[in-house]
Amino acid sequence: MKTFKTLAFCLATGLVIASSCGNSNKVTAVSAQDAVLSNIAARKSVRAFLDTEVTEEQMNTLLRAAMAAPSGHDVRPWSFIVLRDKAQFDGIFGRENHNWRIFQKSPAIVVICADTTVAVKARKDPDEVASRRPNGTWRDDMGACTQNFLLAAEAMGLGAVWTACYPYPDRMDPVRKALELPDNVVPYAVVPVGYPSAQFEPKDKWDPDRIHHGKW
Repeated sequence: MKTFKTLAFCLATGLVIASSCGNSNKVTAVSAQDAVLSNIAARKSVRAFLDTEVTEEQMNTLLRAAMAAPSGHDVRPWSFIVLRDKAQFDGIFGRENHNWRIFQKSPAIVVICADTTVAVKARKDPDEVASRRPNGTWRDDMGACTQNFLLAAEAMGLGAVWTACYPYPDRMDPVRKALELPDNVVPYAVVPVGYPSAQFEPKDKWDPDRIHHGKW
């Protein structure tokens, strides 16, 4: 985290200088930059939670952030199933699920679902009923959507962890059946969310060896 701490110090210094100059626009820009970068750096996977409710307002804020993600042709293939009744969790996920113990301790779980198809209207006949065809970018869209959810949780003082459902049949099939998903809808990720019950630290993943300039 040394890199981000240095960055935060530089940003804070810039904020003071900008403030002394009376440039409110620059202050706002630096403050926003600092907040966003700090939140990205602080995000971590939380796998243990307090038995404290995630309110409806908090959940709607998380889902609003998730739905703000970009998507190919603005298709927005996402849907969300919010689960709060722990008595249902065994039937939905099954004890054989690798993440079962995490789910059992979660006050809320969001199943992030993807419509793998897209409705397309004929260009020459606007009155024709839209036909459905495979959506080639749904995986990319759902990754952005899920990341937005996780970043929002971090910003709100909540914890969450991205547990993969897709593309594992042994995880997808029980969820799909229990939640009665349509054939074209895939349970992409299962995200437990709540207040962390322990201190979790983010990983510093900065690696300059992964950066290439001009060519590989």
